[in-house]
Amino acid sequence: MQILRRAVAFAALSASTACAHAINYPSPNGPRYVGGPATPRTVDHREHPNELRVVTFNAEDADHVDSTIRLLQTAAPLTGADVITLQEMDAPATRQVADALGMYYVYYPASIARNHRDFGEAVLSRWPIVDDEKVILPHLARLDKSERIATGVTIMVDTVPVRVYSMHLGTFVDVSRGSKRDQARAILAAADSYPRVIIAGDANSHDVGKTFRDAGYLWITEHNPSTVHWWNWDHVFSRGLDPSPGRDIRTGVEDARGASDHRPVWAVFSLQAPASAGMERAAGQ
Repeated sequence: MQILRRAVAFAALSASTACAHAINYPSPNGPRYVGGPATPRTVDHREHPNELRVVTFNAEDADHVDSTIRLLQTAAPLTGADVITLQEMDAPATRQVADALGMYYVYYPASIARNHRDFGEAVLSRWPIVDDEKVILPHLARLDKSERIATGVTIMVDTVPVRVYSMHLGTFVDVSRGSKRDQARAILAAADSYPRVIIAGDANSHDVGKTFRDAGYLWITEHNPSTVHWWNWDHVFSRGLDPSPGRDIRTGVEDARGASDHRPVWAVFSLQAPASAGMERAAGQ
């Protein structure tokens, strides 16, 4: 408890010495950045048949992009990801990672950070992205009045749409527990009309996972080891992507290898074979 009090005091002191107010992007329409591989690549599931592999990673202000790329290319549980959600990104870093991995991407910034670069959330996908949105979350930060957002996209897994959100909720210094639950509910409301949803990212909390579970989501990463310092704060939630009979959803946490103060989290969904056929049957029920 004493360690937590010291962390809160240090964070409050650091924030108090920062610029008075953040510069936010309050429009739900942008800025918006999208892109993809010059030549659309065919998704080959022979290496991981009937699986949907998801990675989420807070990239610490995108300060170590080359290290982030090496990590995503070489750490075995992270390689070959179908979907990657990234937090604390800017547009050039998002494009650089997506280009290196040959993935489509959508990126929305929430604000301009103290380093004078955009600060926001991205979704990368090996499958085509057909729709996207910026979800502005309620409750500005107490001290610098910065906003938080989630970036949502629809990816087409073969012919079946899956909605994916990259989220970054407020820190324990920025907002109260109740306000953080409100932020989670804003994402849940945005996702409400989609039958198959993945919400992944930095929740800056473990307890807020109960809000997603109470809304009918699987809390896949509930019992993972710590993802930042002592805390398990980076999570993956899903709805409508139940594992095939006799198979579990697998998840884990990897070493960041100096790419960030957070550790990347991965989750593998085992889908019915073939992936698209199983999901189409579910969609027709």
